[in-house]
Amino acid sequence: MSAGGAAVASARVAALPRVAEARRGSPIDWGTVVVHALLILCVAVIAFPLYYAFVISTQTVPEVLGRPPMLRPSGHLLENYAAAWQRSHMSRLLLNSAVVAVVSALGKIAISMLSAFAIVYFNFRGKSVAFWMIFVTLMLPVEVRIMSTFEVIGSIGWLNSYAGLTIPLMASATATFLFRQFYMTVPNELVEAAQLDGVGPLRFLWSFLMPLSWANIAALFVVLFIFGWNQYLWPLMITNTETMRVVVIGLQDLIPRTGTHVPEWNIMMAAAMMALLPPVAIILFMQRWFVKGLIETEK
Repeated sequence: MSAGGAAVASARVAALPRVAEARRGSPIDWGTVVVHALLILCVAVIAFPLYYAFVISTQTVPEVLGRPPMLRPSGHLLENYAAAWQRSHMSRLLLNSAVVAVVSALGKIAISMLSAFAIVYFNFRGKSVAFWMIFVTLMLPVEVRIMSTFEVIGSIGWLNSYAGLTIPLMASATATFLFRQFYMTVPNELVEAAQLDGVGPLRFLWSFLMPLSWANIAALFVVLFIFGWNQYLWPLMITNTETMRVVVIGLQDLIPRTGTHVPEWNIMMAAAMMALLPPVAIILFMQRWFVKGLIETEK
């Protein structure tokens, strides 16, 4: 070993007692410990029902009804999930729910971006009135106007169709308001530079505003996808065949219609867990785009 290497090694050895003493003397931050303990407790309280539902989906009916309840998974996972998949026609239910959730979410985002773009970057008579009329529709959710919407959809022949399931859900005042607030933060210098380059309105929206909006689009898509996936009342009214039912409605077919049969909670929980997977997958997948959009915005 050279003289320089020996000097560095001796300096590190001499520094070890001081590091150990500093670690022993550092006080414990009890505030941080309490905060982390509360966070872990909250996560456990939220996650326990999901865990217990998964446990039930792996058990037999006698194991589910046994007391005290068994809190560990059993060995009937594959057969329960296969039975739930076949008896509920899960593939068709998932397809219908995916179509409703994806189409309605993309439609809401597209319409909201265009409406917010028009309100922010175009001057026309009654612009403020148009914006506030859109904003007031927040007080008129689907449940309030469901009968009138049902009558319109029935009169144009869209009952029991994908168009009837998705198009009435595409308007979103919340998304319009969020995009409007974001567009108002875009510097005017960017708009003036685009105008000097001869960029048209739609090209400016596509090439300038949309890349800046990826974080907003990703976050809104997750929220709107889950909203469309969980739709129950509107699909229940507008569909009348099993081939057009969404997964939230299809789960009720696993519930016995008479009181003489014991509910197969294991099969129902297996179907519910399968219905839960697509929203979770969307959240995990879109999280990457959400973080990427935030990074690009900061740059």
